[in-house]
Parts: sequence; structure tokens; C-alpha cells
Amino acid sequence: MLIGFVVLYLVLSIGIGLYAATKVHNASDYITAGRSLPMIVVVAMVFATWFGAETVLGIPATFLDENLGGTISDPFGAALALILFGLLFARPLYRMKLLTLGDFFRKRYNRPVEIVMSLAIAASYLGWVSAQVVALGLVFNVLSDGVITTSQGVMIGAAVVALYTLFGGMWSVALTTLVQMTVIVAGLLWISWLVGGMPEVNGVAPVVEHAAAAGKFEFWPALEWAAIITFVAGLLTMGFGSIPQQDVFQRANASRNERIAVWGTVIGGSLYLLFAAVPIYLTYSATLVDPVMTTALLAEDAQLVLPTFVKTHLPLAAQVIFYGALLSVIMSTASGTLLAPSVTISENIIKEMMPHQRMSQKSLLLITRVVVVVFAVLVVLYSLWSLESATSIHHMVENAYKVTLATAFVPLFAGIYWKRANNLGAGLSIVLGFSAWIAMEFIAPDAALPPQFAGFIASLTGMVAGSLLSPAAPARA
Repeated sequence: MLIGFVVLYLVLSIGIGLYAATKVHNASDYITAGRSLPMIVVVAMVFATWFGAETVLGIPATFLDENLGGTISDPFGAALALILFGLLFARPLYRMKLLTLGDFFRKRYNRPVEIVMSLAIAASYLGWVSAQVVALGLVFNVLSDGVITTSQGVMIGAAVVALYTLFGGMWSVALTTLVQMTVIVAGLLWISWLVGGMPEVNGVAPVVEHAAAAGKFEFWPALEWAAIITFVAGLLTMGFGSIPQQDVFQRANASRNERIAVWGTVIGGSLYLLFAAVPIYLTYSATLVDPVMTTALLAEDAQLVLPTFVKTHLPLAAQVIFYGALLSVIMSTASGTLLAPSVTISENIIKEMMPHQRMSQKSLLLITRVVVVVFAVLVVLYSLWSLESATSIHHMVENAYKVTLATAFVPLFAGIYWKRANNLGAGLSIVLGFSAWIAMEFIAPDAALPPQFAGFIASLTGMVAGSLLSPAAPARA
């Protein structure tokens, strides 16, 4: 019966996505939903897209294995990125009337910068989308009691998400996310109420007290140079590296006006940080209700603690709601993050390769949909490799933003806020940032100064040096 409800939910999601396709008449509708979305939908998209597999499965697992400080990159860094984007970037970017973030790099700098930045942004999504697809595989594996392997679940989940994203684009993301956010919030709050009523739990306070006594709320690093640098780098990898991302920009850019673009992102990011505590509470409660089960799963895979706890200790109605909510968070994130790199590749790389034949909106729409399919196949292959290498969902998401921190954040920030920033500065920023990051990954991957943070410092140095060494170029029209 549980599997039947899950299948019904998947069919409903596909149906909503296909309905969304009726609103898509050109590439602009597909990419930005006609820049017509109201506040509630933008908030829902920002929240639900970021409230993904890592939030429900990865972050609680990290909390159990380490402590609150171990989650500095997500949710703290992730929420910081959304709030900063809303306050500092949403308004100037919205006014430029762009389709993609890559368009900004072309207008502010030049075509080579656009290509390199678009490739970097698209590449960063491979890990993030794959994290969601791996989570879908884990869910199907748990639900079927092992009948469906995690690898088979990965392929099923990727096919479902690709199908409704393929036809509806941003309209599909918007409509499905609105439904999914409702399921997420209502479902997890109700399940928290049920778990809080268990005699072993008896509310929120005992769980908090037990976790505090176990040292789980240790957050700040030790007063040592290496620990402080690692802590700050963890925060900024997500906090800065997530800002130059097409999915964040796309949600703000689909807003009806500037005010919604700014505050829809800020509110969505704030809600994400607050609500990320709910899965942590549920997962830690599982250690009190069934310590034998959680100890065994911690030795195997901490990401399985919460879904296994729900399946073995909660009534069928709660199981249906939980797995509906879990599928909601995963699919809402996966659809948005599958669309973002596909749009970037089609708009900023493929389209610009044909300068002598003006591409129609219809042709661009077709190309974008083809790229969605191709990228979905790459995601499946990367996901299967990640399963083989036993990479955790949380680490897959963390790794996704290293490339954009090292190469894209500084050119974006300087391009908006520093008039002196120019093509040479952007070029040196990208080359030095990327080179320093890759070199450190090979030379000293476990150094006190993380490789991506070394890349960020080199990127900043390159921008300042290059921009000061040559005359400032006017912004391109």
C-alpha cells in the first residue's frame, strides 16, 4: 500500500509537469516562466529547491556523525548564500533582463568569459543533481525492502524528474514546487508532533537536552588557526560559491517584480535555515526511540536512519506523508537543478556558437529540452559512480560549489560593484582561481587552507591585479 501511494504521488507530479507544459509557448516561458511569478511561488521555489535530499538525509547524518559545527556549509552556508543573493545581487541582475547568469558575464566582460563561466556553472550542478538522484535511489531501495536496488532507483528517479522538467521547464518547477512545499511543511511538522508524543521522546526539550549532553551542539571551532580557517572555508564554500548559480538567479529572475525577486529569495533562504532543524530533530529522536537500530545504521550509512525509523516505528499514514514529503524535497530540488545547467548550456554555449543564423525561440526551446535529456543521462552516470565510491549526499553537495567559489564569485561580485573590473581582471581571476584550486587538490587536498578557498583567494588577487594593470573597459551593451 505504501508503494502504491508513492507511485500515485509520482504520477501526480508528472501530471502537474505536463499541465505546466501548456503554459510554455517559447524559450522565455520555459526558462523564466514569463517573469510573472508572485511572492508565494518564488518563496516556495527558493525554499523547496534548496530543501533537498541533503537537508532531510545528509545534514542529519552529518549531525549524528559529527556535531552542529559539521553542518556549517549546509544549512548555514546555503542560507547565507540565498540571503546575500537577495540583498546584494537580485535587484541589479533583475534590472538587466537576462535569461541566464551567463548572459551577465557576456554583457559585463566578453564572450570567452561567458563561455568559461557557463561551463563552470553547468559543471557545478553535476554533483548537486546527482545527490538528489542518489537520494531517490535510496528511498526506492528502502521502500521496496531491497527489491529495487539503489542503482535501479537512481534510474527510475532520474527518469521521472527528467520527464516533467523536460516538458514544463520553469513553469513545471513553479507549479510542482508549490504543491511540494505544502507537503514538505505540513508533513514534516505533523510527523514531528507524532514523534514528540512517543514516551521515549516526550517533546522537543528532552531531545535537545540529550543532544546537548552528548556534545552535538558544539558549533564554533577550536581557537586554533587551522580549525578556524577550515570552519570559515566551509561556510564560504557554500555561502559564496552558491551565489553564482543559475538556479538561484532563475528563481529571482522569474519574479513578477524587483521587490519579489529580492524578498522572495531572502524569505525563502531564512525559512530554509529554520526548517532544516526539523529533520535533525526527527533523526536524533530515532536514536532515543531505537538505539540498537540507529547504532547499526550509523555503522552502515547514517543517511538511512531517518527513513528506516519512519518505516519501522510510525503508522502507515505517517509513512505515506513522510515519503511523500521526502520525494517532494528531492524532486523539487532535482527538477530545478536539472533545468538550470541545461538552460545555461543551450543559451550561453550552443546558441552563441551560431552567430550568423539568428536562432528562433522555438529552436532554442527544442535545444534546451535536448540538453535536459543529455544532462540527465550524465547525472545518472555520475550518480552510479558516486554509489560505487561511497560518496555521501552531503559531501556531493559540498563539492558542487568548489568550482564556482574558485572561479565565478569574484567576477560576478566585481562586475556588479566595482566599475574598474575589466576583461583582463576577469580572465586572470578565472585562470588563477581555477589553477590554484586544482593544484591544491593534488598537492595538499587536506591542508589547513582548503583547496577551493586557496582558489578563491587567488581569484580575488587576479581580479584586483588585472583590473588595475589595464584601463577599465565600459560595460558591454
